[in-house]
Amino acid sequence: MSNATHFSPLLRAIHWLMAAGLLAMLFIGVSMVTDLSPRHSVLVALHKPLGLILLALAVLRLIVRLARPVPALPASMPRWQRRLAGLSHLLLYGLMIALPLVGWAMQSAAGNPVVLNGSLVMPPIAPRDADLHGWLRLAHTVLAYLLFAGILAHLAAALHHALILRDGVLSSMTTGRGIRPAPDGQ
Repeated sequence: MSNATHFSPLLRAIHWLMAAGLLAMLFIGVSMVTDLSPRHSVLVALHKPLGLILLALAVLRLIVRLARPVPALPASMPRWQRRLAGLSHLLLYGLMIALPLVGWAMQSAAGNPVVLNGSLVMPPIAPRDADLHGWLRLAHTVLAYLLFAGILAHLAAALHHALILRDGVLSSMTTGRGIRPAPDGQ
């Protein structure tokens, strides 16, 4: 059991940096697949390196999350909600890591290089194969929708804690004021 009442400043910074990056990626991704104008190549050129940056941040975030104490959820939360919160966080971490890896593999299967900048090209992580590319493209799309749904659920839960329960869960990741201890007798 952790005595922490708020997330570390480093974890909060990574969280909010990733939140902005993930939302940008989701909107870039949707724009990419619906836009065949000259902007398309610009969107693709943004999407690939941003995906790898978000992958690196997700791995760093997971390491920091495992290495630093985090606040326990309020004791007033029913056990099933605490378990659901834990499972939803595992799902979000899994998606934040799997989605860019599947995207990278998809590009590898298509024979498209993943370029971080003009001279830094990532190695392929899957064999060139049109059928594999098709499956990975579908998987990338499905995972992106799942991540978007997960983000919406995460946001809804955060707002529920902030506006209805007012238990400090959201402030533990924003201002750092943290989760209020349960009153005596609870």
